[in-house]
Amino acid sequence: MNRFRNAVKSGEFLITAEVAPPKGADPTHMIKMAETLKGKVHAINITDGSRAVLRMSSLAASIILKNHKIEPIYQVVCRDRNRIALQADLMGASALGLHNILALTGDPVKAGDHKDARSVFDMESTRLLKMIAKLNQGMDWNEKVLPDGPTDLFVGAAVDPQSPSWSGLKRRFERKLLAGSQFFQSQLISDFDKLEKFMNQIAVDSNKPILAGIFLLKSAKNAAFLNKYVPGVDIPEHIINRLANAEKPLQEGMKIAAEQIKMASNICHGVHLMAIKREDLIPQILDMAEISPIRVS
Repeated sequence: MNRFRNAVKSGEFLITAEVAPPKGADPTHMIKMAETLKGKVHAINITDGSRAVLRMSSLAASIILKNHKIEPIYQVVCRDRNRIALQADLMGASALGLHNILALTGDPVKAGDHKDARSVFDMESTRLLKMIAKLNQGMDWNEKVLPDGPTDLFVGAAVDPQSPSWSGLKRRFERKLLAGSQFFQSQLISDFDKLEKFMNQIAVDSNKPILAGIFLLKSAKNAAFLNKYVPGVDIPEHIINRLANAEKPLQEGMKIAAEQIKMASNICHGVHLMAIKREDLIPQILDMAEISPIRVS
């Protein structure tokens, strides 16, 4: 499965979506949601303990999707594993044919449902990118040769074009580029002027695709919750009012997402869609945004 990597290299408008692993041992719902996205997205991100909430291993969930002929992007966070475990999982992923990786630092444990758990954070996202680059070169973190061969991992990173620190954003982005990131998926975008500024002033010479994060807002209450509890999110008041005044808030949220996809298509190289628990609506949103089905080679 290399459709996503090939689409990056050929310069296609990229479409990815996010699906959470099950909170338990039955993957039926996850598979059902992912199946609805076939032919609509290039790959599906499988989250790794997002918001530090316990769910099935993203490695196991990614393998399950791959076995259903759905191309995953295996998310890996540094919060829960030291450098030995990270390398072990990454070698295993490559051996099992999981090539797309999103390298993340991870949300703090106190944000989740096991607040007394011990954090690891032996690495952070930039060092994880460097680790993956070494593994792809056939070396471990200590620069010892891997006697049984290198990994084949196509790695990306997260970016937040709405960061309040412009210099910090520029520094982090450049470090991730130097560390080997081949693509970037952004946090939820609500300020498209900032996205355009980021593309024109920071990412302009990177030659790596940037995918704008588009979130399906289901109601004004949902938008207000995100503003209050999710760091870096600042959904404008006019969007919240639009949802509050809508006769059917969910359908209005779909319209907003479709409008945002259209805006992103004129600014950056793709979109990363997040529709928590309603991933089945993503195909309709893409149709509303007049995004053609992806080419299948």
